[in-house]
Amino acid sequence: MVTRVVRTVLAFVMIMAGAAAGTLATAGTAHADGCYTWSRTLSQGASGADVTQLQIRLGGYPGYGSVLAVDGAFGPATTAAVKRFQAAYGLTADGIAGPATFSKLYALQDDDCTPVHFSYSELNDCHTTWSGGAVSAATAKANALRTMWKLEALRHALGDQPITVTSGFRSRACNDAVGGASDSRHLYGDAADLGAGPHSLCTLARQARNHGFNGILGPGYPGHDDHTHADHRGSRYWSAPTCGI
Repeated sequence: MVTRVVRTVLAFVMIMAGAAAGTLATAGTAHADGCYTWSRTLSQGASGADVTQLQIRLGGYPGYGSVLAVDGAFGPATTAAVKRFQAAYGLTADGIAGPATFSKLYALQDDDCTPVHFSYSELNDCHTTWSGGAVSAATAKANALRTMWKLEALRHALGDQPITVTSGFRSRACNDAVGGASDSRHLYGDAADLGAGPHSLCTLARQARNHGFNGILGPGYPGHDDHTHADHRGSRYWSAPTCGI
């Protein structure tokens, strides 16, 4: 009888231990993400593909008039961008990308790596395979992803109210059809035209200066009184005279 009781107790203990182990295993994988999962804490001096992935998502936090390089090297600019992102979401702003920072990024991205409030379809006027522009389809799509993360930062800074994208990537045929400039940044996939909504076009243009856009064109610039254009061209060109830019 005693032996039977002992066995019963031991069996119960083993079952509970197994259940606890399963709970721990689930907790341990809770931060795994369908798009990308970071496997180490990142701080200044780190380098690698995981830093590149971080920089893409922090492209909207470079500071006023700046652009964060996506080069896989975690330097002072990346540290500052991490701090701005952390502060924006109420995290400890220490410039170190660890579990709390990654968890917030996971919450902000869908399984295709786009930020939750934007999609590839929104950034593709042609609704094609991203071909036919000024760069390869892969480059155009990668540029659009960077644009979307900058727009996500812009959206959050403006109170998480919707931002409407009226134009994104264009093939040359699409660009010609809408009368776009022959060297339009839309051909590169790195541009987005934004329509008025909860925010005025001038509010969008002014705020975009903080989120990594080298190109900003808005009201007062020829052909831009009905939208604000933002892109990440190689050098800065801002012009929205009606908005004081």
